[in-house]
Amino acid sequence: MAMYYNSYSSFFRTTFGSRLQKISIDAGFGCPNRDPSDRSMGGCSFCNNAAFNPSYCSPAKKISQQIDEGVEFHERRYRNADGYLAYFQAYSNTFAPLPTLERLYSEALQHPEIKGIIIGTRPDCVDEDKLDFIASLKEFNGQHRFVAVEYGIESCYDSTLIRINRGHDFAATRHAVEMTAQRGIHCGGHLIIGLPGESRSMILDEAGIVNSLPLNSIKLHQLQILKGSALEHEWPLDDCLAFPLDEYISLVCDILERLRPDLLIERMAGEVPPRFQAHPELSWRRPDGRLIRNEEIAPLVNAELQRRGSRQGAKYNATAANNP
Repeated sequence: MAMYYNSYSSFFRTTFGSRLQKISIDAGFGCPNRDPSDRSMGGCSFCNNAAFNPSYCSPAKKISQQIDEGVEFHERRYRNADGYLAYFQAYSNTFAPLPTLERLYSEALQHPEIKGIIIGTRPDCVDEDKLDFIASLKEFNGQHRFVAVEYGIESCYDSTLIRINRGHDFAATRHAVEMTAQRGIHCGGHLIIGLPGESRSMILDEAGIVNSLPLNSIKLHQLQILKGSALEHEWPLDDCLAFPLDEYISLVCDILERLRPDLLIERMAGEVPPRFQAHPELSWRRPDGRLIRNEEIAPLVNAELQRRGSRQGAKYNATAANNP
C-alpha cells in the first residue's frame, strides 16, 4: 500500500538499506523534576516511567547485558531487523555529569550489534558541552553511527506545562532543539494528545508550532492515565480529551495534514501494558475485546489519508510555520 505520510521506518530503510530496531536501555538516570524529599517535585502529572520499560530493562544490569537480552527479545518478535540502535529511554538520559554520559554512551556503542544511539531526555537537561560530546559520537571508533536526541516536548503551551507540573517552559524546548539541530544531531520530539486544558483546535494549532522547530522527527501519543501518576488521583478531569479510536484516527490525520512534509513520523500512538492502566476501559479494543496494538494505528491512519485523497503536509502553511 502506498504511504501517505513520511514514515520513520522508511527513512531508515532508505538511508541505511535495512531495518534498524531500537533496544531500550535503563541506565539508572533520574529526573530533575523528581525529588523524593520534596513533594512539590513529584514529576510530571502523567508520568509512571515503569509503564514504558520492557521487561529486559533494569539499571541493575550492565548496559551490555540489557543489549544482549534486547537483541534476543527482538529477534523473536521482529525477525527482519538487520541492526540495532541503543535507545536510552528511561527518565532523563542526559541528567548526569558529562564523564558519566561519556562512559555509558560509549559502553553501548562498543557493543557489536549496535549501529547508533538514541537519547531520550528533557529540554532542560542539555547544555553546549553535552551536545558537543553527543555530536562527536557520529564518528565512533572509526565508524559512522546514527545519533539522535529525542526531547519530551509534551505540549507547546506554557499553561499546559504548568498544569502538568512539567518543570520548564516551551522556550526551553525551542532552545534545546535549536542547539541540537545546530550540531547536526538528528532531533526528535514527543507530543501528547489530550492533555488537560487543551482543546481540539489548540492541538491542531500545535502543528504549526512544531513546524517552526528544526525537528527531524515527531512522536504523537494519546494521553493515558497510568497507575501511580498524579493524574490517576485527579481523574476524571473535565478538561482532558479522551478519544474513541475513530475520532483519534481522524485527529491524527488532521495533524499530519498540517505538519511539514519532510518531518518524519515516528509514532502515532502510545501503548502501555494493561496492568499499568488506571482506566483500562479507555483502551481501544476490537469487537471481540482484544486490545488494539500500537503498531495497528499507523495503517489505520494511512488508510484514512488515502480515503480522504490527502497526505502529510496537504494543509501545511509555510508562512505560519515561520511566524509561530
